[in-house]
Amino acid sequence: MSSFRIAVFASGSGSNFQAIIDHIQEKKLDLSIELLVCDKPGAKVIERAEIANIPVFAFRPKEYVSREAYEQEIVKELQKKQIDLIVLAGYMRLVTDTLVKPYYGKMINIHPSLLPSFPGLDAIGQAYEYGVKVTGVTVHFVDNGMDTGPIINQESVIIEESDTLEQLENNIHKVEHRIYSEVIDWIAEGRVQLQDRKVNVLPQKVN
Repeated sequence: MSSFRIAVFASGSGSNFQAIIDHIQEKKLDLSIELLVCDKPGAKVIERAEIANIPVFAFRPKEYVSREAYEQEIVKELQKKQIDLIVLAGYMRLVTDTLVKPYYGKMINIHPSLLPSFPGLDAIGQAYEYGVKVTGVTVHFVDNGMDTGPIINQESVIIEESDTLEQLENNIHKVEHRIYSEVIDWIAEGRVQLQDRKVNVLPQKVN
């Protein structure tokens, strides 16, 4: 059994999911993705999971009476797999206390802006249209709000005058793919401490 077990939640193509898979394989890390949770059974991310031999729990939310109902099933799957960390990677659903309470401090999300600026959907487009000169990427713990959880790491991305929206999206995604894996490493190494809204990242131990 791997010493650190991850579940990834995703709804779409799964580019961040793939970046995490690649990072684990390249670094030969003592952690593993034990489960993909997907709310869209036809999503490309499921194909990526199958290629990597990662178990999938796919569901259709409309088949359940409430969010709490399908989250109860998800929690059972997470407990079966003894999951240490939930990684939201393009999971396009708000989560409820059913999931947040048992996994608070053990569930992270990545957002393509410097929170608290531009929360919610289409954050890259929001920043581009607003005309800000600097945007970026935020990795944060998940709470009950919309992109409001304690911030673990942020990295800025300059918006050049010549940048198209597509160029900005590409620049943001490059940063996302790198820093999400870095934060997962920090947590797996026990270097991330959460107290109220403050997150402290301890320095890496030197062997």
